Amino acid sequence: MTAAEASARPTEKKDATAESELDSVIAESGKVVEPPPPEAIEPDPSLAPEEIERLRKSYLLKRFWISARGYWGAKGDRLAWVFTVGLLLLIVTNVGFQYAINVWNRSIFDGIEKRDASTVFFLTAIFFPLAAGSVALGVAQVYARMGMQRRWRAWLTNAVVSRWLTGGRYYQLNLVSGDHKNPEYRIAEDLRVATESPVDFLAGVTSAFLSAATFIVVLWTIGGALTVTVGGADITIPGFLVIAAVLYALIASGSILLIGRRFVEVSEEKNQSEADYRYVLTRVRENGESIALLGGEQEEREGINSTFSGVLRQWSRLAGQYMRTTLVSQGSSLIAPVVPLLLCAPKFLEGQMSLGEVMQAASAFTIVQTAFGWLVDNYPRLADWNACARRIASLMMSLDALERAENGDGVGRIQRGETDGRAMLTLNDLSVSLDDGTAVVDQAEVVIEPGERLFVSGASGSGKSTLVRAIAGLWPWGGGSINFHPDARLFMLPQKPYVPSGTLRRAAAYPGGAEDWSAEEIGAALSAVGLEHLKEKIEEDAPWDQTLSGGEKQRLAFARLLLHRPDIIVLDEATSALDDKSQDRMMELVTTELPDATIVSVAHRAELEAFHSRKIVLERRKGGAKLVTDIDLIPRKGKPRLLGQLLRRRRGPESPA
Repeated sequence: MTAAEASARPTEKKDATAESELDSVIAESGKVVEPPPPEAIEPDPSLAPEEIERLRKSYLLKRFWISARGYWGAKGDRLAWVFTVGLLLLIVTNVGFQYAINVWNRSIFDGIEKRDASTVFFLTAIFFPLAAGSVALGVAQVYARMGMQRRWRAWLTNAVVSRWLTGGRYYQLNLVSGDHKNPEYRIAEDLRVATESPVDFLAGVTSAFLSAATFIVVLWTIGGALTVTVGGADITIPGFLVIAAVLYALIASGSILLIGRRFVEVSEEKNQSEADYRYVLTRVRENGESIALLGGEQEEREGINSTFSGVLRQWSRLAGQYMRTTLVSQGSSLIAPVVPLLLCAPKFLEGQMSLGEVMQAASAFTIVQTAFGWLVDNYPRLADWNACARRIASLMMSLDALERAENGDGVGRIQRGETDGRAMLTLNDLSVSLDDGTAVVDQAEVVIEPGERLFVSGASGSGKSTLVRAIAGLWPWGGGSINFHPDARLFMLPQKPYVPSGTLRRAAAYPGGAEDWSAEEIGAALSAVGLEHLKEKIEEDAPWDQTLSGGEKQRLAFARLLLHRPDIIVLDEATSALDDKSQDRMMELVTTELPDATIVSVAHRAELEAFHSRKIVLERRKGGAKLVTDIDLIPRKGKPRLLGQLLRRRRGPESPA
């Protein structure tokens, strides 16, 4: 198991309460939901930059739906179609109740006009069941709509987070280029909007279409034809109320499209500025100790103010868009109820329409206008969804690129396998490169035997840490292979140990489960590394990441070693925050308590050589760093070193010894 796999393993903790919707979705679709990523599409370089950007944005929406539509697929949620069909049936039934209330509206006003008391009383009694049924349908529709939104978000979040956490991709995204900044904001906020809005749009469009179709028939039937005299000639307009409703909607919708044509762009820029602002604040919190010790509050404040000023600028631009669209939508909502009354007035005054028909026509006209004006009312939300869907799709595309790299597409991929014989770890013709192919380490050949303690040294920038990341499985790009003994367990200690939130027990056991060891075992490990003063706080839930010093965090990492007892230990400047005496104690502890463990250390302190049996030196050269020295710090009998043989073959007269 690699360090990336170990750190990605969640703590096994089940609540005794009823299974949540997320648990249900994961149980049905599995913890890893990986829709096959599409092939990489490169735009035609002969196109203008504006055309390339337009095509990119169009493709981003396509990429979002490639994954999102899987919710209704074979690996999707078993309740997806239940909620979808149920929501559509509720919408159809609700439109039927709207029509019934519209007919009731005509009858009640006809009864009032005729002063027919019995009819009015009868219709009054009917109204309450109609109203109750309409309200009940509305409540059921909200339940179906929001239930569908929750489960779709749970399913897609599970899919994206699974891909994000697989193989250390959450870490590798920091090393590659692409539009995937602030992935946590995209997963938490953009994905929420990207799954909520389409369901609202589905419900809104379906309801608008059915309402428009139903009540256009009502308008055509009631309104009939209108005859007007122009220049002495009679002109008959069939279905004049329908024509008026369509023309009115076209004018309103056309106005909103014209006025709000930049809504999508402004909304997308606003979302990005909000994400950048949140990222700056998060950075201050995560690095609070360093900032406080250096007295950098004023500098951080200037950075925060600068980023927040960008947020306010984008909000100002968005406010302008909202003001212009509100001008149209508010004006439309005020004028729409009056237009049918004015249009029906001549026929009513001539006795061709009853009062009930006028009121029914006015109600139907308003419903049709509302249906046609759906775009007017929802264009801002549509623009916001467009921006959010593109942002989450950008993250998906970056994950696609990493997945293609894992499959050997484009830049070379380091192969990982099992060793032959008793060797614990071998590097076979290993080359480590950047994601663009630039070599960092070139042609490394190393065989590490059980119990061997290897010290890797070299000047800063020679690729030591990159080599360690490759061994840990976090750096995938390059060539050759890294092979482990089939029964070996790898554990890595980075320079800055991660301390999760929660109890000290969980922090000490990480990445294992908090209950995998007893309090006594954890206490003994803490005492062994010099943290006995924390034994009484094992069950205390506190911000340990902020409470523990850098040295205490590194000691805590060594306590994890004693608990997990791995076969291969990789130390990347794991004692840099400790004084010389504490460093010696930690290294002696590892060699004493884990005598059979194979150790690979990267460090700058030369005194650490005393705790290792072998040393290799990386030297930075053009075309990538190379291993130029391989020596035994503790002499060994009759074991020729593979790297030594290789160096002797490659080394010329000018090569360093």
